[in-house]
Amino acid sequence: MTSTIQNQYYPDIVSCPGEILAETLQERNMTQSELSLRMGRPEKTISEIINGKSAITPETALQLERVLDIPARFWNNCEQYYRDYLARKQQQEYLSTQLDWSKQFPYAEMSKLGWVKKTRKPQERLDALLSFFSVVSPEQYQSFWQNQALAFRKSNAFDSNWNATNAWLRQGELQVANIQTAPYQADLFKKSLYDIRSLTIHPIESSIQVLVNQCAKAGVAIVFVPTIKGVHTSGVMRWLTPEKALIQMSLRYKRDDHFWFTFFHEARHVLQEKKKQTFIDFQDLQDYNSQDELEQDASKFAADFLISPSEFKAFCQKHRFDEQTISDFADRLRISPGIVAGRLQREKILEHYQCQSLFKKIDWDALRLST
Repeated sequence: MTSTIQNQYYPDIVSCPGEILAETLQERNMTQSELSLRMGRPEKTISEIINGKSAITPETALQLERVLDIPARFWNNCEQYYRDYLARKQQQEYLSTQLDWSKQFPYAEMSKLGWVKKTRKPQERLDALLSFFSVVSPEQYQSFWQNQALAFRKSNAFDSNWNATNAWLRQGELQVANIQTAPYQADLFKKSLYDIRSLTIHPIESSIQVLVNQCAKAGVAIVFVPTIKGVHTSGVMRWLTPEKALIQMSLRYKRDDHFWFTFFHEARHVLQEKKKQTFIDFQDLQDYNSQDELEQDASKFAADFLISPSEFKAFCQKHRFDEQTISDFADRLRISPGIVAGRLQREKILEHYQCQSLFKKIDWDALRLST
């Protein structure tokens, strides 16, 4: 998502309105003293305007229109453009001392994904990053995102690359702006999860849009954002408003069981309704021994929702876990056999190399998801 502001043209030099006024007086053989008398303004005021020390006010513009027959809007526009030019020049002079800041981000990777414009010019990279994060300076970026981090339940999200993780989170915010959702309804979202569970037997390619649409109807926006260097998240859940939740999923999943477990884990965070907290989760989601009770609850919910504890216990008592047995069990539960095989591997009942043919591989490039 590229801001249209980046495509606007700003001239390198803008004439001071006072210079234009001086040239106009010279062309008309009119002195500053004469102009001051005609306008009823002190000569000192006219001198300060011409020397750029005073601005042309709307009142002065109207007086110049009357005396010089040049529309007031011309003088107002000249003044506006000039003051804008001075402010922009001052800002750019300051930002030129902050160019190294952009080196803290994997800019080339971000530009390849279309998050920011492609450029090697330090000044343009700095400007693009500030626009991307919607802040006016590196200092404000630091201040804003430092405050954001206070809401994250897992502060170690930033241990590897604080700035890269911020960029990934920000891209999720930008993508979700294009997703319309109904006001959040907990009961409707719970009901939709049963319908979504049945999607696991289908290829991811045919399930993604249905997943997004089902959740949107219940007030939950789903976005998929590829990770960049330094980002190790598998998913994030946060509340954008009290009536709109966001589940942001990375494209780190190589198998369908990882993908679906992560989704239902994040879905549980929605149902927990901790609306002032942000949950950043990593690849070890299936570790039920997390010291965080809410994370434990989310992982247990995902596992039990996909395969009920009683069904899993009964199945494990058979002590026969070949591909056909697993597939038959999955068919009876109407879930992907990869989910069953993944659960068995996680419980150390199967070795990681066993039943590999049951897993559906995910080719995210082929999906061509909008990022």
